[in-house]
Formats: sequence, structure tokens, C-alpha cells
Amino acid sequence: MQSEEILTYTAIFEKAPEGGYVVSVPVLPGCMTQGETFEEAKANIQDAIVGYIEVLKEDGDEVPIESAEHIAATIQVPVAV
Repeated sequence: MQSEEILTYTAIFEKAPEGGYVVSVPVLPGCMTQGETFEEAKANIQDAIVGYIEVLKEDGDEVPIESAEHIAATIQVPVAV
């Protein structure tokens, strides 16, 4: 029987212009997906993360571990129009 470890990653959900959500994981470059609803996008990114990690392990690459301590913020900047 294989043991499991629970890893936690920050996922960024953005509303897509055509509807639904596009979601990515910054610490896993290229790990992204989409969904018609938030719930679907969340399930899809969970599957994408699992697949991403499986490929890293198969290739003998290190699995990135996200720091438990980080700050996420929305930054506003003035832009001349």
C-alpha cells in the first residue's frame, strides 16, 4: 500500500472573456486549465496538478513545494490614458 502526502498550492482563478474560468498554479509553470464554472475549474486544476506532479516524478525532477508563508495581493497602479 502506498502512502500519500497532501501538498498545498495556490491557484489563480481568472474569469475568461468567453465565460467560465481559466486557472493556473504559479509555482508549477505551465500548469493551467479552465472550467465553465468555478467548481469545474477547481476540479480540473486539481487533476492538472496531480498529472503535473506525476510527470515530474516520472522524469526524476524535483516536485516544487510552495512555501506555507506567502502573501497574495491585488496591486493597483496608475496608468495615463
